[in-house]
Amino acid sequence: MIHPEDVEKEHEIVPIERALEIAASYDRDLVEVAPNAKPPVCKVMDLGKYMYEKKKKEKEAKKKQHTVQVKELRFRPNTDDHDLEFKTRHARGFLKDGDKVKATVQFRGRDMLYTDRGKELLLDLAEELSDISEIESKPNMEGRRMFMMLAPTGKG
Repeated sequence: MIHPEDVEKEHEIVPIERALEIAASYDRDLVEVAPNAKPPVCKVMDLGKYMYEKKKKEKEAKKKQHTVQVKELRFRPNTDDHDLEFKTRHARGFLKDGDKVKATVQFRGRDMLYTDRGKELLLDLAEELSDISEIESKPNMEGRRMFMMLAPTGKG
């Protein structure tokens, strides 16, 4: 008699009824692996155990992957130095965690006169974080907002 583990090593072309008998004799399942092949390829295996191990591997792989999130920091053109430092520390933490940072300068009313100050503020932020990030998109004006994307580099 053939040992159940040896079933996987043995190859032969048999009618479907015989294949089902072989699978039943080892208390295993007959699984069709290549239905489009001529003749169709089937395998004698424990399907429950296979599905369990497959799900376990997928769960383990999902645990290890990191989804990149976009964190947004908002400024005004007249943002104080202390507030800028505080938000820069937050941005540094986000970048170290592997997230992207979207820095936005909001212009209201007469602030539209100071778009150059907003651009300068964003470039200063990028310069401050240049050791752990790179500019993904340069300061860009969209309506009353100017924004810039920073992506983490591998250095942090």
